[in-house]
Amino acid sequence: MKVAVVGATGMVGSVMLKVLAERNFPITELVLVASPKSIGKTITFKGNLYTIVSMEDAIAAKPDVALFSAGGSTSLEWAPKFAEAGITVIDNSSAWRMDASKKLIVPEINGSLLGLADKIIANPNCSTIQMVMVLNPLHAAFGIKRLVISTYQSVTGTGVKALQQMENERNGVLGEMAYKYPIDKNAIPQIDVFTNNGYTKEEMKMVNETKKILQDDSLAITATCVRIPVMGGHSESVNVEFKNAFELDNVRAILANEAGVVLQDDIENALYPMPLTAMDKNEVFVGRIRRDESTENALNMWIVADNLRKGAATNAIQIAEYLLAKNLL
Repeated sequence: MKVAVVGATGMVGSVMLKVLAERNFPITELVLVASPKSIGKTITFKGNLYTIVSMEDAIAAKPDVALFSAGGSTSLEWAPKFAEAGITVIDNSSAWRMDASKKLIVPEINGSLLGLADKIIANPNCSTIQMVMVLNPLHAAFGIKRLVISTYQSVTGTGVKALQQMENERNGVLGEMAYKYPIDKNAIPQIDVFTNNGYTKEEMKMVNETKKILQDDSLAITATCVRIPVMGGHSESVNVEFKNAFELDNVRAILANEAGVVLQDDIENALYPMPLTAMDKNEVFVGRIRRDESTENALNMWIVADNLRKGAATNAIQIAEYLLAKNLL
């Protein structure tokens, strides 16, 4: 396979390269793309040096698949040009997620929707991916009625600049600010810009993307997304109200047998998901499962995943693996 990574010098792009190597994706030729200022620089992959090239050169190289993680405006401009050249684009930005003509894919859930005609495939938002991985089997079993979501999201979701801001603040160094406020020893209840309804774009992504992935517009969903000073991954407190009755043991059994999900739910031994232990792992971790005693047919759970892995790079590469396995590349 001839593979292009667009945005190869960014935080997600560098993790894409790690995951491609770890999973031994069958690369015969690797094309690395970044911003114009990075053209000509080199990156090492599996012991070999690769020179960063321009978008035009990448298209001319005719890769089979291009993994995009270079921001929404870049994707809107360049993904169609790659697609027109017959290259399958898997895009990690928000550019195409809610486009009715594009598939929004978590392979374990809806990979079967993909076909040869899908040349631009959207990778969902990081906070959405980890949540739907847990919700999908429960929705099939009990029918979800309503979701109340609170997120506690890593600075790595913003990027290198935010991580540097946090490190600078911890070390007493003045530097460039990714956020309007200090992030260390703080919690910022704003991720992305505010929309007309008072919710942020991140919160509305969770609402709209979840409905699209689970193929159910009847779901009632509300979310509050918060940035906190951690770097290992995103955490989510999710309150789920079902249409039908459930037993907690059945819920745990379903999740324990779900591919890509790891059940960590042993309160007697203080075992539950945390960003520190989810970091650098490809799975989604779920625990603190307990009945919501304030209403019928509802429960609370705690979901954690490395947002740069399953929340971004790993999911994109799993889409490519699915396409390859189904002879769609």
